[in-house]
Order: sequence, then structure tokens, then C-alpha cells
Amino acid sequence: MADTAFELLLPSLQRASAKTLWVADENLIGTRLMANPAVTVIANRYDLFTQLKQHDWNARFSDFDFSEFADDSIDCLIYRVSKEKPVVHHVINQALRILKPGGRLLLAGDKGEGVKTYIDKAKKLFAGACDAQKASGDVWLAELTCPEAPGSKLLDDKQYTTLRPEAKDQNFEYWSKPGVYGWNKIDKGSAYLIEHLDAFLMTMPEPPRNMLDLGCGYGYLSLNASHLDIPITATDNNAAAIAACERNFDRYPINGKVVTADCADGISGKFDLILCNPPFHAGFGVEGDLTDRFLQAAHDRLSNVGVACFVTNLHIPLERKARDLFHQVEVIASSSNFKLTRLTHRM
Repeated sequence: MADTAFELLLPSLQRASAKTLWVADENLIGTRLMANPAVTVIANRYDLFTQLKQHDWNARFSDFDFSEFADDSIDCLIYRVSKEKPVVHHVINQALRILKPGGRLLLAGDKGEGVKTYIDKAKKLFAGACDAQKASGDVWLAELTCPEAPGSKLLDDKQYTTLRPEAKDQNFEYWSKPGVYGWNKIDKGSAYLIEHLDAFLMTMPEPPRNMLDLGCGYGYLSLNASHLDIPITATDNNAAAIAACERNFDRYPINGKVVTADCADGISGKFDLILCNPPFHAGFGVEGDLTDRFLQAAHDRLSNVGVACFVTNLHIPLERKARDLFHQVEVIASSSNFKLTRLTHRM
């Protein structure tokens, strides 16, 4: 499905001839564009980065790291706003720093995503130099001109670039940051899985020899499975999640590694235990391609004697889709909010 807000920015991307930076977020997955040599792209999702590289864009994969760009060095920054407020504030703040005086910041988004508020804040920060218009429906486009000096203090980005302790329980202190889904809490679905992990392992014919944490986030499942004393591979598609998980692996004696990958793409070998709390939440959808891809990844990486456990909201139709890939599909526990689904290749 086409993104109306991004389509408003397309002409500027395609016509750009001066030094331009495109900040590309998750809502642009599936975009197919001819590369423009005047444009550098920053993407915080590995699948989008890979897609852009395949189409010859000058792309960077990072947690929206602008450190390579000097002050007053960019003529135009193009940004379809993200879903998380601290991310948007971080990008707008950095735009003020790296844009040349007279340079342009182009913002687009939907009213339901808070774009009007972002435009108003950016207008104050950019000393009022703003041309904003409602383009269609509730979608807005704004062009702001970078001033010689900012008009107000920087927007609150919750110290976007800083990893720090954000959650803890009786076993671990979890370091995280904005940009990671559920960055400042323990996800209730993941906690539900760990609560039932020992009982789940008792259903296995023999102890697992290794584990894959599929969509690891800041590493909660991996840390809480580390008592199994088996090699753990944690993987995620998001740059912020990779940074946070690596920090948590460094802080505790985890026998494992963190790998940047899109749904385990490129990870070799088979795993006896796969744990997954997939991102079936706002902004990612609950059916269709994403469900299929996570299940396919579990199918491809699960050993013949292995077991995969998915924790999902009750309304996710995981079992129906899983039956096309696994011999055994069983809901082994459920609450008022979550269910644990057990998947194996054997009958």
C-alpha cells in the first residue's frame, strides 16, 4: 500500500541536485526508487538498508547516527516522520545542526501520527521559517528553512543517543534507549514466556544445545534464558535494538552473540530452541507478510529435534499460518492477553 505522506516527498528526492540527506524509517519498507547520486540515506532498519543498497542508493545503516555530518554541511534533509516521538525529535534537532543556513527541512506525515505538533515545534526551533500545508486527507507537508540561529531550545529527544538502565527485575538490569520497541519497560508478553519457559523446556525430548532469540529487542529473552548455559544467537532488524542487546550481552556472562539480520536472513545453522516475541504491534500489522516471514524463519532455522515458542496476543492467527510449515502446532499456555504457541517439525 502506498504511503501518501512519503509520496509528497518523492518529487524532492527525485529532483535533488544539491547535497541532500534522506532519513528513511520503517514506514518506507517496500519503496522502490531509482537512486539519486546527490542523496545520502540513513536507515535504522536492516531490511530497508539492504533494499536501498540493492537499488544503488548511497545508504548507511545506523541508529540514526548523524555524527559523520559536519555542522552546516547539508543543503536539504528529507524526512517522513517516524512513529516514535523521541526519534522524530532527535532527527529534527540534528537537522538544525547539520543544515546550512538557508537549507531546507522537508517533513511529511499524518495528523494521527502527530505531524502537526512536530511541524509546530520545528517551526519554533527554526525561528518561524515554515511553509506548511494540508496536502490530502489528514496528511501534511512542511518545508522549514534553517536560520542563522535557532529560535528555541532543542526538542526533548529523551537523550536519544544514550544507552542506559531502563528496566530491571530480580535477575537483571536492562540497558536500553529510545528507538527500541518497548525501550523503557519489560514487555509483558516476553515476561509471560519466561514465566513458562522451564515448563516449556520439559516438553522437549532432550535439553537444547543452542538457542535463537528471533527479534531480540534489547535482549530480555536471551538474558533470561542464559541460565541454560548454551550458546545463544540473538538477532534483530533494528539498529537501536542491536546496540542495546550488545550492551546487555557485554554486561552479563552471556554465552552468545548478537547478529544484525532481517528475520534471521543470513544466519546459518540449526537451533534446538527458538524463542520469539514477534513485533505484531502498532506500526507493523498483525497478519500477512510479517507473520509468514517470522514463521518461515523459525521453520528454516529449527532443528529436527528442536522446539520453537512464540508468544503473541490472543487475536494473532499464528496457529493457522504455522500449520503450513510445522508438523505440530500447539497452544501450551494462555492468559487473558497472551498465548504461547509450541512449534515442532516432528509429530
